[in-house]
Amino acid sequence: IPDSVTSIGDFAFYQCTSLTSITIPDSVTSIGEHAFFWCSSLTSITIGNGVTSIGEHAFYNCQNIEQVYITDLAAWCEIDFTDYISNPLYFAKNLYLNDKLVTELEIPDGITKINSHTFYGCKSLASITIPDSVTSIGYSAFRDCASLTSLAIPDSVISIGDSAFSGCDSLTTITIPDSVTSVGTNSFAGCSGITTIINNSDLTIGFGGVS
Repeated sequence: IPDSVTSIGDFAFYQCTSLTSITIPDSVTSIGEHAFFWCSSLTSITIGNGVTSIGEHAFYNCQNIEQVYITDLAAWCEIDFTDYISNPLYFAKNLYLNDKLVTELEIPDGITKINSHTFYGCKSLASITIPDSVTSIGYSAFRDCASLTSLAIPDSVISIGDSAFSGCDSLTTITIPDSVTSVGTNSFAGCSGITTIINNSDLTIGFGGVS
């Protein structure tokens, strides 16, 4: 895609079943609904730093995606994913930053919110470091990050969204600070490996969220 393109429209590559890879340049700011719907041969995608929104079901049935490549983690954290299938990580499971597989995730300082679905299904993640600038963790932000083993939430965080860590079944330890005043439904549902919850908040945390 040339640098002259600023947006990818709805259904732009609908059922392009021979498409195997695509590089979206930094000039593109939005990807429309169903843009890559049923691109069943797509195996890798590079998302440019300019993308700020991806529409509903943009990667529906792109089940053969294996790699998502980015060069700016802060830019990735700013993307508004309309739903979980608007994030190619749902299928790929592997995120590459500057061509290196991300296993130890360090959210950049200055990010204030981890948006919904941002790391949904990213099974390459073994650890996460969240900076003190973050105040909220969105809906399904880290859902099904099945390799994640421990989680320390900084005392800047006020709210944790529905299903934020649902399905993180390798999690054994969670630390929740006293700053947290809201925990969504099913925030930790399916986290069957948890053995230790260090809970400094006034909330009662159950495997389904607040119990």
